[in-house]
Amino acid sequence: MTKENRATAAEQRAVRVRPRTGDDLTACVRVLADVHRRDGYPVNWPERPGEWLAPASLVGAWVAELGGRLVGHVGLARSGAGDLAPGLWGERHGAATELASVVSRLFVAPQARGHGVGALLIGRAAEEARRRGLHPVLDVVASDTAATALYERLGWRRLATVGQRWSPTQSVTVHCYAAPA
Repeated sequence: MTKENRATAAEQRAVRVRPRTGDDLTACVRVLADVHRRDGYPVNWPERPGEWLAPASLVGAWVAELGGRLVGHVGLARSGAGDLAPGLWGERHGAATELASVVSRLFVAPQARGHGVGALLIGRAAEEARRRGLHPVLDVVASDTAATALYERLGWRRLATVGQRWSPTQSVTVHCYAAPA
């Protein structure tokens, strides 16, 4: 193991991933606001960010702590009307869309990047999807190149790149991914 790999492993051990509680939502919204200002995620700031982080389709959510501070979040949800990856994955595997679960609402505080937080959060959500007998998939806006690079580094397969209309005046390009088998 190289010195660089040892540092990364030690940093990842310092990161704690745990189930999100209702008490975490205020801190999650604060971190999300920092991410939005820096990176433009989410593309459209939600009117009610706490509700955006807890949609009705949510089956689980986790937060990451580093040094006792909340620094990241990920959710796992049932497929919704706007999700493209579950249908694409189902078509490719001859499976029902309901057998896919959507990894969503992933973000990491700018000051906590480089500690493996995003990989740990994605891993936790994917683990839960598989525990439920589901295959993890996700959609990501193509302009989010850092997220795209992370998913590809973790072995996620791009299913397609498609245009999606979010409103009468807003179209975006979305990459659809599936977790490795």
